[in-house]
Amino acid sequence: MYKQTTREILVTVLPQFVADRSDPEEGRYLWAYTIEITNRGEETVQLLSRHWDITDANGHVDVVDGPGVVGEQPILKPGQSFRYTSGCPLSTPSGIMGGTYQMADEAGEHFDIVIPSFSLDSPYAKRTLN
Repeated sequence: MYKQTTREILVTVLPQFVADRSDPEEGRYLWAYTIEITNRGEETVQLLSRHWDITDANGHVDVVDGPGVVGEQPILKPGQSFRYTSGCPLSTPSGIMGGTYQMADEAGEHFDIVIPSFSLDSPYAKRTLN
């Protein structure tokens, strides 16, 4: 599990390799990740958009930007959480993801919160020791 707090908003990520939807012989590897966003602050905030940097084992980076998450732009009152599950395909057996959510507070100020970088490691990834 990966965790990061920015401006009293906690983002928790739990990635999981999806073996039954992956095909290593064809170079297709799929991960699901569940994210929970918890407002530990004292003001209501809204998630407006997302930004992802997805890096495969070859160093290729895909950038994904878009409104909300899973078709929603959730509003989180103090103490509330929002949880969703999404997925990420790669052509390599491992990679890493990280990014930001753009949020807005009650006054309309926009700010970014960090999505902690998390490892995408399949059982097919070559293990190396540093």
